[in-house]
Amino acid sequence: MSIISRFAPSPTGFLHIGGARTALFNWLFAKHHGGQMLLRIEDTDRARSTKAAVTAIHESLHWLGLDWQGEPISQFTRAERHAEVARQLVADGNAYYCYCTPEELAEMREKAKTEGRSTRYDGRWRDRDPGDAPTGQVPVIRLKTPQQNVTVIEDLVQGTVT
Repeated sequence: MSIISRFAPSPTGFLHIGGARTALFNWLFAKHHGGQMLLRIEDTDRARSTKAAVTAIHESLHWLGLDWQGEPISQFTRAERHAEVARQLVADGNAYYCYCTPEELAEMREKAKTEGRSTRYDGRWRDRDPGDAPTGQVPVIRLKTPQQNVTVIEDLVQGTVT
């Protein structure tokens, strides 16, 4: 298996110590396993993303001696590809459109907090007909994760994660 890690900073300012740490860990992990690290610029916050911040991130990584393979990837320019994959997940039955309002989501968070539970979306749109959606409400796409039991993954760094 070929290891490909990525570092995905948001270009809304200078690279901070936490971002540098993440870049270093990802770079070391890739190098240790004979793999490569990609740089993906999370420039979807168009109002706050700047070219100066992108340049500063590149310069900071070079100064730290952390290189990446290939051209940096712009998240924004790949938005249509991501939307295409999301639509395919819906078409395959692995995701669904959720029409919850910000107010409904806030209510879920508050209820969970009051009950001492961790915040979790309640799945109210999981099996509903999108025809029931409120007029004008823009949906988000949610993955259909198991509703019962615990989801377990095997992570190469952290081991078994639940």
